[in-house]
Amino acid sequence: MLKFLSLVILLTPAAAPSTPDHTHGVPPGYQQVSLNGQTFTIPDNMEVELIAGPPLVDRPVHADFDEQGNLYVADSSGTNDRPAEQLKNPTHRLVKLVDSDGDGKFDKSTVFAENVPFPEGAMWYEGSFYVAAPPSIWKFTDKDGDGVAEERTEWFQGKTLTGCGNDLHGPYRAPDGWIYWCKGAFAEQTYERPGQAPFVTRASHIFRCRPDGSGIEHVMTGGMDNPVEVAFTNGGERIFTTTFFMHPAGGQRDGMIHAIYGGVYGKIHDVINGHPRTGDIMPVLTHFGPAAPAGLTCSQSAALGEEYQGALYSAQFSLHKIGRHRLIPQGASFKTEDSDLILSDNLDFHPTDVLEDADGSMIVVDTGPWYKMCCPSSQLAKPDILGAIYRVRRKDAPAAKDPRGLALNLTAETPVQLVKHLADSRHVVAQHAGWELSNRGDAAVPALEDFLQSEPSPIARRQAVWTLCRTPGSAARQAVRRALTDVDEDVRQVAIHSISLHRDATSIAALERILTRGTSAHNKRAAAESLGRLHTPSVVPTLLSAAAKVDDDRILEHSITYALIELGFPDATRAGLASNSSQTIRTSLIALDQMSGGGVAPGPIASYLVGNDPVLKTTALWLVDRHPEWGSELAAFLRDHFLAKNATPAQQSELIRLFPQLAKDPLIQQLIADG
Repeated sequence: MLKFLSLVILLTPAAAPSTPDHTHGVPPGYQQVSLNGQTFTIPDNMEVELIAGPPLVDRPVHADFDEQGNLYVADSSGTNDRPAEQLKNPTHRLVKLVDSDGDGKFDKSTVFAENVPFPEGAMWYEGSFYVAAPPSIWKFTDKDGDGVAEERTEWFQGKTLTGCGNDLHGPYRAPDGWIYWCKGAFAEQTYERPGQAPFVTRASHIFRCRPDGSGIEHVMTGGMDNPVEVAFTNGGERIFTTTFFMHPAGGQRDGMIHAIYGGVYGKIHDVINGHPRTGDIMPVLTHFGPAAPAGLTCSQSAALGEEYQGALYSAQFSLHKIGRHRLIPQGASFKTEDSDLILSDNLDFHPTDVLEDADGSMIVVDTGPWYKMCCPSSQLAKPDILGAIYRVRRKDAPAAKDPRGLALNLTAETPVQLVKHLADSRHVVAQHAGWELSNRGDAAVPALEDFLQSEPSPIARRQAVWTLCRTPGSAARQAVRRALTDVDEDVRQVAIHSISLHRDATSIAALERILTRGTSAHNKRAAAESLGRLHTPSVVPTLLSAAAKVDDDRILEHSITYALIELGFPDATRAGLASNSSQTIRTSLIALDQMSGGGVAPGPIASYLVGNDPVLKTTALWLVDRHPEWGSELAAFLRDHFLAKNATPAQQSELIRLFPQLAKDPLIQQLIADG
């Protein structure tokens, strides 16, 4: 559940504060509702209610539910002291909210923990509440059930704390069983990796590791200031919100990104140098403008409409709204269809989190206007004006009967009994059953295998594969491999993700078939990613062959190229340079240039600069731009073509663009002077 703050980083000038636009009336399909001293604009078929506020909670920032439906909330004290000062004198708190009469509104509050540093993320997991408070992620546990955490342990140390505290957001529990978090700001961090060199970086990242802290690895790299929240689609795709993925221009700045494994995203500056690239920076999924995005969630149920099952909901702090985003497949990624779930006319309404309740309604966390530090759109801190928590749901939603399955005793059931709950229409019940089955280990695998063969619902089969993904052991790996031939694209996608995560080399032949013969671009992209993680040279020819068929799909091209880079077999990759496909040659050139132990020579690259193949010309320009040390070796070639009498203006223009990058070389300087 998201995590918000240091919402906007501040070294870059920002746009003026955004005001909700109510001047043109209510848009079609929407209504206005007055509540809690403000006017909300919501869809016609929705309703909104206040479910918590002072004195139960004052300035809620982020929240998550436990298994019983209690809501744990990071509650700000309202201070705007710098994070380093807050670390010395922590004043925030965590509260446990309880709905004791089951009416959907919280009526009891317990202080779960006091003296918490600046909170920037929250997650409930296996009986504990995890909170990111830079530079660390803390684990709070109530051992005796009195509603107060007696135990707090430092689960993760980021070891850096910059002026705005953007160093850390999270954590986020993924359906694959790993825990994810974000690094922002640009302080250098070092991650030890057993058997490998330490990973040293200043860039922004999404990291992940096992719940015990082992196996840490980065998922994506970026030059953005502040990646904030990660949500996971039903097929396991990682989507995150961020500020400043680009330098502000044309009303664009913040947004939402599909985090493709190994991808390097904007904005472009020196912190992303040294990280393997597969071409230009990866594209953004959705532009928000100066939104200061915070919370993000992916709906599991269809309670807000069948068309919004699997949609994303984003908390946009500075735009005073929750956006909703339908994901529409486009090649190996997505595009979004965007609309508003709820918009306030109150400039003091600042949503920082959004999460789905067990009945499918959306919980909206409004922190209020206390936050000013490092946020240019918050010009005046108002800690005296408190926040609140709201619920948005369909007007015609039937009353949910035991949506969390509290009447069930899942721990007492056998695996054969438990697997039946994977098909429960109550998504939280299905999830809880899946996690319980994962904890049973090998004993649950036969029941899960039978379920995958007989269950007609692809949603339930997907739950079964996620359960197997979280289950250790060779029996679970074998069962996942069988799901690669499922008729449903998302079920196959989950299986491929599991194979990638576990680096299951036994699946190579099946992954190669998906990459070369599959009909789903998403499955192909995930298969390429998986092959790259298996460190087997025999898959290089398959990847090179697949590169010829990427067409204009930048995402699929990236995953094939990155797989070759990660494999790191330069001799096998160099065979692609003899291909008849310009796309395969491009993929080989970039992979060789970026992989450890690879490399390309400037001489062969030069011929592509004046050739007629646009793919290879673009590739050559990209490579030369990244190698200023090639100046001396390219000077004679550039002189022959730039100063040639038959050089066209178009050719000269293309070559001129190389001069700034090569201009430190004396021979290039002389060429410029002669030209």
